[in-house]
Amino acid sequence: MLSLPLIPLAIAAACTGVDGGKSAFGSGAGGGTSTGEGGDGTGGSSTGSGVGGFNPGVDGGQSSSGTTCDAGPDEDKDQDGFTINEGDCNDCDANVNPNAVEVMTESGEGGGASEPADENCDGQEDEPPEVCDSMIPVDTQDPMDGARAIGLCRISTGPDDWGVATAQWVLPAGNAPPNEPNFHLGHGVLAAFGPNVNVQEGTAMLALSGGTARQPSDPGWQSPGGFSKGISNTGHPFGFPKESPSCGSAVTGACNDGVALQLTLRAPSNAQGFRFAFDFYTFEWPVFVCSTFNDFFAAILEPFPQGQSDGNITFDQLNNPISVNNAFFEVCGCSGGPPCLAGGINFTCALGTTELQGTGFEDHAATSWLQTQAPVDPGSEFMLRWLAYDSGDGVLDSTALVDNFEWIAEPGTPVGTEPVPDPK
Repeated sequence: MLSLPLIPLAIAAACTGVDGGKSAFGSGAGGGTSTGEGGDGTGGSSTGSGVGGFNPGVDGGQSSSGTTCDAGPDEDKDQDGFTINEGDCNDCDANVNPNAVEVMTESGEGGGASEPADENCDGQEDEPPEVCDSMIPVDTQDPMDGARAIGLCRISTGPDDWGVATAQWVLPAGNAPPNEPNFHLGHGVLAAFGPNVNVQEGTAMLALSGGTARQPSDPGWQSPGGFSKGISNTGHPFGFPKESPSCGSAVTGACNDGVALQLTLRAPSNAQGFRFAFDFYTFEWPVFVCSTFNDFFAAILEPFPQGQSDGNITFDQLNNPISVNNAFFEVCGCSGGPPCLAGGINFTCALGTTELQGTGFEDHAATSWLQTQAPVDPGSEFMLRWLAYDSGDGVLDSTALVDNFEWIAEPGTPVGTEPVPDPK
């Protein structure tokens, strides 16, 4: 549990509320640490000179909502697991404590700005998320580097400290990978994917591939049109394969050449969900749409989301998983088109082929940047596994890019995937 210096009792009894209009916040370190130390002001101020961020203009222990709240130094009045003596700078609001993450101020209803607040009790308001993905080698074998590439910087030190608790490379079903160098070709940290596809936060992103998670300019790259890592029939994740109703009787083949990054995460005490961005490329399009060669990208969440029989949280708009048969392929083209016919399905290819240039997937297809979101319980521990693999054989490959993990503060977050509104 975090510990900060004692706030003078006469001042600590006053709590300041957190204004609405804030919904999402970054994934970096943000919060105070066990050695965090506030200033020695008598009650603090909005400038961060005091431990609690107390606004001396609020009289009589009255919060910004007009409610009087008197909290003793060891009381934990808001039942968030922290007392004033343990660093809670607003013991009236369970969303404010040292295990919270900073919520960046956004425009509220009517265009007005919401009030900045110090949710994580570190004496600062609206500090930007930490960026921690610079200078990571493309071929790193450290799974924590994979987390950093996505935007997850903070390592949890225990149950009352949000962040990454464990990180490991695994096979798509979550089992241990083979002790083969080729396995590690399936993950990489990239600064770009060709000249037209950029990272979505920081300076790098994670790539996962049934082939080589590289761009053609990187050491170790092999063409996705003919490379197999030789890691065969390792087992689909629970609930997979998932067939697409639009493909009729097509049956997905065995899982080959798979890779996954599996994290155990502890959510901040004010988090209601999370989201991340991804972009899926496949060499199987257009020839092998609706065939046994149905490569997959997925994100698996455990515990399973309410109402689901498995942990998959990545779907297209027709409830298909993200595979060779998904309906999100808009980065594509064909002779005489678009529209383009593949596997008996018409694709509008509305985004053209620019994002395929320089990737090794020219003349094939990608989704462009999508974002998936899912709910979590505040302060909970959960597992998240991002995975990619070839189906049927290991020869024609698919690659997924993953970036820009963010926590969501807005309650009622549903599971869903949609295009990123304004990708970088």
